Amino acid sequence: MQGSHSASYAAAGVNIEAGYEGVRLMKPHVARTVIPGVVSGIGGFGGLFAPDLAGLKEPVLVSGTDGVGTKQRIAQLMGVHNTVGIDCVAMCVNDIICCGAKPLFFLDYIAIGKNDPQKVADLVSGVAEGCVQAGCALIGGETAEHPGTMAPDDYDLAGFSVGIVDREKILDPEAVQAGDVLLGLPSSGIHSNGYSLVRKVFDTEHCDLGASVPELGMPLGEALLTPTRIYVKPVLAALETGGIHGISHITGGGFYENIPRCLPAGLGVKVEKAAVPVQPIFRLILEKGKIPERDMFNTFNMGIGMSLVVAAERVDAILENLPDAVILGEVTQSDEPVAIC
Repeated sequence: MQGSHSASYAAAGVNIEAGYEGVRLMKPHVARTVIPGVVSGIGGFGGLFAPDLAGLKEPVLVSGTDGVGTKQRIAQLMGVHNTVGIDCVAMCVNDIICCGAKPLFFLDYIAIGKNDPQKVADLVSGVAEGCVQAGCALIGGETAEHPGTMAPDDYDLAGFSVGIVDREKILDPEAVQAGDVLLGLPSSGIHSNGYSLVRKVFDTEHCDLGASVPELGMPLGEALLTPTRIYVKPVLAALETGGIHGISHITGGGFYENIPRCLPAGLGVKVEKAAVPVQPIFRLILEKGKIPERDMFNTFNMGIGMSLVVAAERVDAILENLPDAVILGEVTQSDEPVAIC
């Protein structure tokens, strides 16, 4: 910003000019996310968005917030910063659609040890790509330089999203019934959960992340940085067909913690283990780390990033909209929320 300079602040380790340069570099990425409803550009004190409420009887706002977690340490070690922003968006918008809501906009927050304008712009480019995949707008954010509290090359990326749904269309666990079918949508890999265990298993601080791993068909670091799949567009399309009673985003806690979140008391799901498309990266973690199989299903998505509880008579119609979905099992009368067998 012209005329803004503080030599004293710079001597304390904060380069405000670098911040302005970062904003300049990120603007083309932000422009990719503009959708109807965006009122303001980045740079103001608040991001403005005017939602289209046509056809909504009783609109309800739904919000979600999350970060990338320690997956971003892999990005720092690899020097690849343009993908974890996708993860950040995904962790928020995939939560929002579990209510049946459509994400409208996203804001990010980057804390960084030393402001590197190009690195910040790369991070935001990933956020922008995630927003494009989710069909929402990036309408603001914040970058904070933290000298003395973070190492110069370290950063932490987080954000939040807001969506909207008509109250009568909010998914209610009480709609789930015994006999409903559990569908699973394949993940793109580990997504953005369990990375503290992943980093321990592979000793990522000391191993060669660029070395090719035959079981994976790619370098380990590339596999670990595979962005989280964003399910917004296919799931919203599937919701229009009717018959979806519940949705769970399979994040930290795996099957055992997340699937029950869309179930009422007294019902559980029986998952056919053979139906889960376990990917090579999970088999490698299990074998190398000697991790018990139950712990794997209680930590990772194991190849299923999102599950849907669907009325039995609507399964074929839903599968037409979600051709890569797999039938995982069914809802049963049970005090055991998740049984994998």
